[in-house]
Amino acid sequence: MDTLDTRTLEEKIDRLIRICERLEDENRALRDQQNSLIAERATLVEKSELARSRVEAMITRLRGMETGT
Repeated sequence: MDTLDTRTLEEKIDRLIRICERLEDENRALRDQQNSLIAERATLVEKSELARSRVEAMITRLRGMETGT
C-alpha cells in the first residue's frame, strides 16, 4: 500500500469513528427521551385512573341522590 492509500484508509476510519460516536450520542439521547416519556406516560395513566374513579364516585352519588328523592 502506498502512502496515499494509507492516508485515504485512515481518513475513512476516522470518519467511521466520528459517525459511530455521533450515533452512540444519539442513541443515548433517544434512550433518555424514551425513559422520560415512559415516566410521563405512567404519571398520566395514574392521573387518568384517579379522574375515572372520581367520576365513577360522583355518578354513584348522583344515582343515590336520584333514588333517594
